Amino acid sequence: MDALDRLAEPGLDLLARVDTLLAAGAPEGHRLWPLLRRMQVLPGEAVREFLELHPAPLAGAGHAVRRLVRGYDDTCAMLTDPVAWSGPAAAAYDEARNALLRHLDEGSESLVGRLESTAGYADALADWVEGSRLALARALAEVLRSAEAVTVHVAGRPGVDAGRAGALAAAEIAARVLGVLGVAYDGAETLLRQWAPSLAETSWRDRPTGPSHLGGATRIGH
Repeated sequence: MDALDRLAEPGLDLLARVDTLLAAGAPEGHRLWPLLRRMQVLPGEAVREFLELHPAPLAGAGHAVRRLVRGYDDTCAMLTDPVAWSGPAAAAYDEARNALLRHLDEGSESLVGRLESTAGYADALADWVEGSRLALARALAEVLRSAEAVTVHVAGRPGVDAGRAGALAAAEIAARVLGVLGVAYDGAETLLRQWAPSLAETSWRDRPTGPSHLGGATRIGH
């Protein structure tokens, strides 16, 4: 349980009140409006959905992908074992074997390269989730102890006319929370743009192109 989990219950209670007040409309010209148009969600629902994101599964996925690299390492080791034969067939085999080795594990576009990139992307996403949850926890801590929170609680009591003060307080809290979430989602989009080239599907890069030499003697052993 992290800081965001500990603040989830009081934070969601406050934001539910904020959502109720905002359902009647935010103050005209408030800085909340661009955030609402962009996020297309009220702060209570946005935070509730974000609470489902945790870094541990992503970090675990990165570790699992890296474990797959060992299998490729074993395969490459088998392919690099010396073969005691020579002749046209041996030369063709060597050409195909070297091409396969390059495809398996040579550079960022190889299969191992893509696995390492996938694991790195998972790690980067785990760091993003962890940092974003911390930023959101700080924002919730600030709004929970704010004067606007008191106004929102008072405005939500039965028989109390929320009025402009309640709407303005709700809008201020919503703007702070959605602003933090907006920055978080910008970070996720930046990560995707940065990692996308390294996550693209890889293809067989250098199929043997030399002529096939049939016939001739094949010699086994030295």
